[in-house]
Amino acid sequence: MTAPIRVLVCDDQVLIRTGLATIIDAQPDLAMVGECGDGRAVVDLAGRLHPDVVVMDVRMPVLDGIAATRLLAGAGVEAPVKVLVVTTFNLDEYVYQALRAGASGFLLKDAPPAQLLHGIRTVASGAALLDPEVTRQLVGRYAARIRPMDGAAPDRPLTPRELEVLRLIADGLSNSEIAATLRISQETVKTFVSRILTKLGLRDRVQAVVYAYRHGLAT
Repeated sequence: MTAPIRVLVCDDQVLIRTGLATIIDAQPDLAMVGECGDGRAVVDLAGRLHPDVVVMDVRMPVLDGIAATRLLAGAGVEAPVKVLVVTTFNLDEYVYQALRAGASGFLLKDAPPAQLLHGIRTVASGAALLDPEVTRQLVGRYAARIRPMDGAAPDRPLTPRELEVLRLIADGLSNSEIAATLRISQETVKTFVSRILTKLGLRDRVQAVVYAYRHGLAT
């Protein structure tokens, strides 16, 4: 049997933290390894408990979720931990900052339990979790702010088709939606996505979205 996905939950609201832990622990393929209420504690616990996924709130005392995510999953971290940010939509700017800090995805706190569980499994598998509609509103809203003033071009230029796929990723489209838009197969889309990530040295689709907006490749 495959070992269960080890999950650590960090949220400063005890009721929410307990609810998340109850939902997660009821799944045979998931295992709660710990919970805590501030960013400093989650960094310390992650170092001891070695979770596969950290479910992270954004606004917390001592150390906020963005700073904690950067310490757990940011650039240069020797053994990065996958972080799934779970927050309220009115904190969308904080969510964007968390994605830049290294989070593998995000969900809203009012998401149904099935979506939370799917999110944990998706992030644990190495994939990114981006809800298309929320992505459009979140990143699009801050596009002007995050795009560099000098309009820097990519260091390793993509082919016209790869640029087209990258723009659609930045619009929040899933692989199936990209395939339908470009009238190509989903397997072909997966190949393009893989090439884009490799050429640009990106970890996942989250970083691809951020890259596209930072380099003026999306509107």
